[in-house]
Amino acid sequence: MFTRRELVLSGAALALTGCASSPQIPRYDGPEVTRVVVMKANRRMYLMHHEKILEKYDVSLGFAPEGDKQFEGDGRTPEGRYLIDRRNHRSQFHLSLGISYPNTADVAAAQALGKKPGGDIFIHGQAGKHKGKPRDWTAGCISVTDREVEQVWSMVPNGTIIDIFP
Repeated sequence: MFTRRELVLSGAALALTGCASSPQIPRYDGPEVTRVVVMKANRRMYLMHHEKILEKYDVSLGFAPEGDKQFEGDGRTPEGRYLIDRRNHRSQFHLSLGISYPNTADVAAAQALGKKPGGDIFIHGQAGKHKGKPRDWTAGCISVTDREVEQVWSMVPNGTIIDIFP
């Protein structure tokens, strides 16, 4: 039988463990983010409220950043209009917001090359272990710092348009 003190200490330890394993996501109650814009050539991402820039970030891209993604494994970040369509709070890259790549045109283009289009394109953090890597190091995703992805996570709801430009 546990003593009252043992139960209280066990409960406190469990509570602290839960806090340590989950990121501290800031609360956002500002203007709605209506669109995310990525300018690949400038390595910049903008969170927009209509035509107003709410936040801007330096980003890292796929390890072969020039050109549109054509097929799985090419190391390119896709270009075009997509949606933020899912989230992973247990991402190996701290947090990640899914991008709806591939669309129908992406699938057709890859198939015309006899390839698969790939998938699992995200905006994500670095999870510490990726700090200090070359500027463009992902397999096609868009990376910001862990602190920045927490801010993006809190500001950008699922269903938000993301436009990725060359």
